Amino acid sequence: MNILILAAGYATRLYPLTLTKAKPLLDVAGKPMMEWVIDNLAPIEGIEKVYVVTNNKFAADFQAWADGYVARGARLAFEIVNDGSTSDADKLGAIGDLNFVIQKYGIDASDLLVVAGDNLFNQSLEGFGTFCREKNQPVLGVYDVGSLEQAKKYGVVAVDGSGTITQFVEKPAEPPSTLIGIALYFYPAATVKLVTQYLAEGNNPDQPGRFVQWLYPRTAVQTWSVPGTWFDVGSKETLEEANTIFAAF
Repeated sequence: MNILILAAGYATRLYPLTLTKAKPLLDVAGKPMMEWVIDNLAPIEGIEKVYVVTNNKFAADFQAWADGYVARGARLAFEIVNDGSTSDADKLGAIGDLNFVIQKYGIDASDLLVVAGDNLFNQSLEGFGTFCREKNQPVLGVYDVGSLEQAKKYGVVAVDGSGTITQFVEKPAEPPSTLIGIALYFYPAATVKLVTQYLAEGNNPDQPGRFVQWLYPRTAVQTWSVPGTWFDVGSKETLEEANTIFAAF
């Protein structure tokens, strides 16, 4: 299994903080957001390589971070991938970046775990890896935000009794539930090959959840409930809130 971390955005809503530092490298409670992600992915068995796809502006910063992380004893192999973009005007989009890495490194014959580099988790995701290996089908990480108002900001999912997605609605005005899909995905090799088809059909290359929205009517997509606390940083205010919440862990 390979891991792909999406970290090529420009996070303009966090300006000026992200003018000179990539959002996933901003500190939350004493360490970069990236490390909240990586530290909780590291216990998953069978990781071959971690690909971090970023942009031309911040590629060197991510390489410096990876070198430092490995020097501190990490047993993971990192590949920092520069997608060549320089601003929001020429970015490839999350799914475009996913395809870029798949094609550049020829990793469409291996299972792939995809996660956004600005996801904040406070508990191990080892169970996600175990669940995905057992199911061997596409899996979406889900989280109950506990509020219909909050759910309006995300992709909201409905599931059947076995946890399979029956509905996926992006940012609904009237959410059917408070269960949201987050940027944590597992794609077995057979599904990885479909990313090219998705883009060839002219679908939205950004917003990684759009691929799941396209996928679930074509093949069964399972869900896995993220344990503990998950947090999404979208503004300076929520960054401050994240610092307060995660300082307790």
